[in-house]
Amino acid sequence: MRTLLLITGKDLRQRLRDRSLLLLAFVVPFGLAAVFSVVFRGVDAQQTATFAVADLDRGPIATAFTGRVLRPLEQAGVVRLRGADDEAMARAVVDSGEAQAAYVIPAGFSHAVQTGQKATIRVIGDVNAQIGSYVARSIADSFASDVRYAQVALAAKGGGTPEQAVAVPPPVTVADLAADRRQLTLAEGFQAGMAVFFLFFAVRFGFSSILDERRDGTLARLLSAPVPRLTIALSKLLTGIVVGIVSMAVLMAASSLLLGADWGSPVGLGLLIVAGVLAANGVMALVVSVARTAEQAGNAESAVAVLLAVLGGVLVPIQQTGGVLATLSLVTPHRWFMLGLADLHGANAPVVPVVPVLALLGFAAVTLGPALLRVDRMFRL
Repeated sequence: MRTLLLITGKDLRQRLRDRSLLLLAFVVPFGLAAVFSVVFRGVDAQQTATFAVADLDRGPIATAFTGRVLRPLEQAGVVRLRGADDEAMARAVVDSGEAQAAYVIPAGFSHAVQTGQKATIRVIGDVNAQIGSYVARSIADSFASDVRYAQVALAAKGGGTPEQAVAVPPPVTVADLAADRRQLTLAEGFQAGMAVFFLFFAVRFGFSSILDERRDGTLARLLSAPVPRLTIALSKLLTGIVVGIVSMAVLMAASSLLLGADWGSPVGLGLLIVAGVLAANGVMALVVSVARTAEQAGNAESAVAVLLAVLGGVLVPIQQTGGVLATLSLVTPHRWFMLGLADLHGANAPVVPVVPVLALLGFAAVTLGPALLRVDRMFRL
């Protein structure tokens, strides 16, 4: 154990003097995360749309739309409403950008609905506010569907009054329940994505140093000492593990304190980081174990790190495409790390994201084992 720690300490001192490690493990990922946080801050926050309403009818059906559909949405903080005297004023409000959409209820609307004639609610949307316009259109479509259902229901009963039409219960209701997993914000997603992406470049300074020392001629002196080869290999792995854990811990803490990220339970985050670092070290160690030279190992590690990041969805949200690509993303440690962070953000978030942690430990087990079995080949001078 003492020999293992001595070799690890020597490697860590060497790495601390290596500016490339400091850049890849700390400076570049935090810098990119900070830039993305500034760019995407507030993009995914819920915005309250403003709708203008020009009620030229004032009849019972129009009143039902404004009083029983729009007002409750305003009271819930979903939308803001403002009045308009006529259609021209409603259009002017939308054109000026003061409202994202406007409703125009023409005169005779209620009478047309009650007598089974064609009735229209005009929705005027701002071309520069497509989401707000879509929401306004969806609300009007939903109300039109409810009116049609009430008409059919009253016709089946042999007729009725407008008040009875409004009182007809909807055939289907939707219950809004809190999800167990909350999606990370765009800023948090980029911060975590940059951290786990560059983790795979940071840990490569551990196990691959065997090939570096063989190239530089220092491995021969190390092998001449009475030190088991397995101890040397484990010390290199431990170096990568220490670098990875420190890098991830610093980046996640800095993003929380300086960029406002919320990572949930510290205990769960800590275990997730350790499991992720072990998985990253395992993958990189396996790649190094099949390389012949330090140059081959470096090129292969970079290619594997980028490929896994793309498949894992930290560079491109590939998992949102669904199908085969979404399934394929689950064979990467990156995807399980991000899923673990999402689990920690749920309304009923667990202290530890058990499944993602176990999945990452599984990656570590199936990659570290074969890498250590091939270590004798790496020591051949």
